[in-house]
Amino acid sequence: MAERLRHLVGIRDLEAEAIQHLYALADQFYEVLQQPTRKVAALVGRTIGLLFFESSSRTRISFELAAKRLGADVVSFSAAGSSLEKGESLLDTAKNLLAMGLDACVVRHSVVGTAHFLAHHLPIPVINAGDGTHEHPTQALLDTYTLRRHFGGLAGLTLTIVGDILHSRVALSHLLLAPKVGLRIRLCAPPSLIPPLWYGLGYPIYHRLAPALRGAEAVLVLRLQRERMKVAPIASWQEYSRFYQVRPEHLQPNQVLLHPGPINWGVELHPAVKDFSGVQILSQVTHGVAVRMAVLYALLGG
Repeated sequence: MAERLRHLVGIRDLEAEAIQHLYALADQFYEVLQQPTRKVAALVGRTIGLLFFESSSRTRISFELAAKRLGADVVSFSAAGSSLEKGESLLDTAKNLLAMGLDACVVRHSVVGTAHFLAHHLPIPVINAGDGTHEHPTQALLDTYTLRRHFGGLAGLTLTIVGDILHSRVALSHLLLAPKVGLRIRLCAPPSLIPPLWYGLGYPIYHRLAPALRGAEAVLVLRLQRERMKVAPIASWQEYSRFYQVRPEHLQPNQVLLHPGPINWGVELHPAVKDFSGVQILSQVTHGVAVRMAVLYALLGG
């Protein structure tokens, strides 16, 4: 890389060269994960803080494992029962944790821009693990890394994103990442689940599932994020499933099927797709540890 990575708060700030560097590091760490010890002493003596203000299982555990596989110590912060409930500000909380010896922090928060705010105020690397409906950069990186390993490259591939695009931080990160790695993006959702401004971005938008999937090398299915819906944007979950649930008959033999999780089986995915040969959902989880090892190392190790 021409310049060392200081933070990872969004895909927008990553240059194409930096992305390829992260993929190359992930290749090395993926090989480490195949060894009996599954560890490398790259970040011994460093301490990573996990500041998760929203519920998470895969992302939080993946970052924790990534840090520990690199030899770092991990401190997990939970908002429940913390000084935040006594009126302490987010910044004061972060500065107190910094004073205890954090070398980097991974933050997930419901408010858009939280990671950018902390990166502006803290002298340590900040990694965005999801800020509201804005971005989730490491998820987009691990999704594309999974495709890269499967197909041998990304340039020229078509990825169809299906589902609740309106509330998805994963979808926005993919839109920002795609032109930097040569991916072609299609979007498929009911009109009420497409951000209005996205119609002017030049990406193909479909409101029918079959033509959206036809000819695409990969399909990324998103769940309906009910927790972010103040007013239901669809008539019913059953109506959504009728028209937008991905079923085996929609998929072509050589397609790859991705999902960032958690999955609402029977809503966005039919249970029968578990037997589809192109399912790479658990591979995404495995690759996610390698990609997050790469991110931590790039920020802290060299």
